[in-house]
Amino acid sequence: MVHWTFNSWGEKYEELMKDAEIPHEINKVMQLPCFEPGIVLEGGSIDVNGKGTLLTTEQCLLNKNRNACLKKEEIEKFLKDYLGVTNIIWLKNGIAGDDTDGHVDDLARFVNPTTVVSGYDEGDDENSEALRKNYQLLCQSTDQDGRKLRVIKLPMPGNVAYDGKRLPASYTNFYIGNRTVLVPTFESEKDKGAMSILQKLFPKRKVVGVNCVDLICGFGAIHCISQQQPA
Repeated sequence: MVHWTFNSWGEKYEELMKDAEIPHEINKVMQLPCFEPGIVLEGGSIDVNGKGTLLTTEQCLLNKNRNACLKKEEIEKFLKDYLGVTNIIWLKNGIAGDDTDGHVDDLARFVNPTTVVSGYDEGDDENSEALRKNYQLLCQSTDQDGRKLRVIKLPMPGNVAYDGKRLPASYTNFYIGNRTVLVPTFESEKDKGAMSILQKLFPKRKVVGVNCVDLICGFGAIHCISQQQPA
């Protein structure tokens, strides 16, 4: 297991700083070899295709509130050394309302080694420009073997807000299980279309919608509250 440093998304929530101790507590039971890179990184800030390619964003991993002392090339070396990747795709900025400074799990996700779904908004929403730039970057990107990625547009649910405050609602915040894919829904007219796209991309799994209207008030959805467990 790899225990990355957690600093509460750039030291935003002092009451959550003790969460950094959780990996050690888990490993008292699991007793796995534990590697500690010593740099700040959260699970939602990266996505991998399992073959050597990693997605992340400049807004998050290059943010001065994470690893201010490291250059981009140095961060890439950590990712390659501890995750075994050889190819890193840097997207730009995240979506409005995201307190994580641009986690990629709200923007783009691999659905198989050669295919990425990319959040996209055709209109003039405040997220539209950033999403279009990230989509274009993905269309220009290649995998670890130099092959162009297949990039699928995934609609966004629109403005989901609580008490007048924009929340980081995105269908890309799904969780891939062994037999199912749990997809956040937001009581939006876009829910059904997003579910349909994902079901076609996961033909061997059942795509299940989970109403996340309440959950997103905590600034995260299904992928945000889950994490891979070493076997």
